[in-house]
Amino acid sequence: MRVKHEFLPLPEHGRRFVAHRRVRLGDVNRSNRLRLDAVARYLQDVASDDVDDVADPRVDGAWVLRRTALELGRSPRYGEDVELTTFCSGTGGHWAERRTSVAVNGSSVAEAVAIWVYVDRAGRPARLGEWFFEHYGAAADGRRVSSRLSLPHPPAGAHARPWLVRASDFDLLRHVNNAAYWYAVEDELARVAPGRAPVSAELEHRAAIEPGDPVEVRSTVDEDVLWVWLTTRGETRSAAQLRLGAPGKRHASR
Repeated sequence: MRVKHEFLPLPEHGRRFVAHRRVRLGDVNRSNRLRLDAVARYLQDVASDDVDDVADPRVDGAWVLRRTALELGRSPRYGEDVELTTFCSGTGGHWAERRTSVAVNGSSVAEAVAIWVYVDRAGRPARLGEWFFEHYGAAADGRRVSSRLSLPHPPAGAHARPWLVRASDFDLLRHVNNAAYWYAVEDELARVAPGRAPVSAELEHRAAIEPGDPVEVRSTVDEDVLWVWLTTRGETRSAAQLRLGAPGKRHASR
């Protein structure tokens, strides 16, 4: 059963954090669309900025992304300023859901919901402590969320090709950074559906890619839906689904 993503509105009470970014040349593709890997970087940066702003000395772990879902409107363009508003929209035993709205000139251009797992210094899932609920509990308002994954594994007939994972794709946690997974999605989108823009996207992380792993990108496309997987020795490491807009259609601002 597929996970149903809820894009909740801003909470009436509790913490919300706002940050701003300018769309740079390295964030857009040849058609001046803000790429999905750039969106992912913006989302993880505002999440980190939020935690840094809390500045609670009891925070002794890190956050690892489990899944992300995006609803996409008119794409921000090169040189535009975007405003990101983020808040906690739910919790589980070792994880929390983060909602983020991305706006240009006060109009929504993207909505995101993501599950982040809290891990200790050894990389093991850790329970959310009192510090977390003191800062984020009011916004979450007792809402419980699942960390379940539901995107399928690639079918036997999926197109496959080698995918080079670079040393620069690994971050301080020795994980392939979340944005690097979206590089493969963007590359496959340009290969199989040039000129098409996504109107929604989901990406789930199933297992880690280790240095030296032989990685393949696999994909299928069925009319307006593109599926992309990263696999190692036939095992799924990530899965993504994109729903594509009509060819040549530009989305109006919401």
